[in-house]
Amino acid sequence: MAVLVTGGAGFIGSHTCVELINAGYEVVIVDNLYNSCKEAVNRIEKITGKNVKFYNVDLLDKQALENVFKSESIDSVIHFAGYKAVGESVRKPLEYYHNNITGTLILCDVMRNHGCKSIVFSSSATVYGDPAFVPITEDCPTGGVTNPYGRTKFMIEQILSDVSVSDNEWNVILLRYFNPIGGHESGLLGENPKGIPNNLLPYVTQVAVGKLEKVGVFGNDYDTKDGTGVRDYIHVVDLAKGHVCALKKIDEMKKETDNKVKIYNLGTGNGYSVLEVIKSVSKAVGRDIPYEIKDRRPGDIATCYADPAKAKAELHWEATKDIDEMCADAWRFQKQNPDGIQ
Repeated sequence: MAVLVTGGAGFIGSHTCVELINAGYEVVIVDNLYNSCKEAVNRIEKITGKNVKFYNVDLLDKQALENVFKSESIDSVIHFAGYKAVGESVRKPLEYYHNNITGTLILCDVMRNHGCKSIVFSSSATVYGDPAFVPITEDCPTGGVTNPYGRTKFMIEQILSDVSVSDNEWNVILLRYFNPIGGHESGLLGENPKGIPNNLLPYVTQVAVGKLEKVGVFGNDYDTKDGTGVRDYIHVVDLAKGHVCALKKIDEMKKETDNKVKIYNLGTGNGYSVLEVIKSVSKAVGRDIPYEIKDRRPGDIATCYADPAKAKAELHWEATKDIDEMCADAWRFQKQNPDGIQ
């Protein structure tokens, strides 16, 4: 039986596929290559030495997705596919709601049609909005979300929880990520956005490689140590390994009869500011990265970092890589792939 990975050619998806294959799982990737490329799949195969089944399918195309399930023996799904930029979601809310939510509804319907009722969902710390307290535990209130991207994650969490309540054969794990950065140690995989990056790390590394002039730092008047936003940055390989642990947890859940929705924060428990990240990349590169302070970005919050104790206790998972490792790996990928993966 195989694991279907939606968005498996993307940043987190591709790294997760590597860890799944290394752990002995058979992987089937579905990706429409909207913000990724087929070469990432080739690189997954190069790193693991295994062939990977890939389908260029959009989740909004129900018949195409049905055909994948008919062709493959899929018993669980890890669901990454979706639009993912906070700022863009504020400008394009209709596109975000349609793509992320409708795509998930179609996915769940097709899963149900084929008797596949185990899903690990790629959620986000954005569901906590401006958090009631930090460090953030899974009991922190959700729903006061500050942008449409985060609201799609929150709504999908509600949808999957309702599906689970309606049918106790469903096993649902919601993984709330904090801020994944870094890349595979080989330099073959990393964050590979199309166009100008929306996320901090690829923007900083593209400045370092000379593709962009300087880093825009959105706001330096937050109530933080240096006035810039503080986030819990986590190495993408640590995050990927968390999904392997989640699938093992799904196997345990299948034997249980109680609540079939489990929620876990995947973060390091440490908060780093934007300026600290720029400093760490500068250290990896060997020279200062130029930046300029800009106005705050719509939908951003001051501070967000995890209490990952529950994931450690129940998934037997914890992050091991520090910020310097994350930035060094991100820089290695950028240096080896100055124009990204084509």
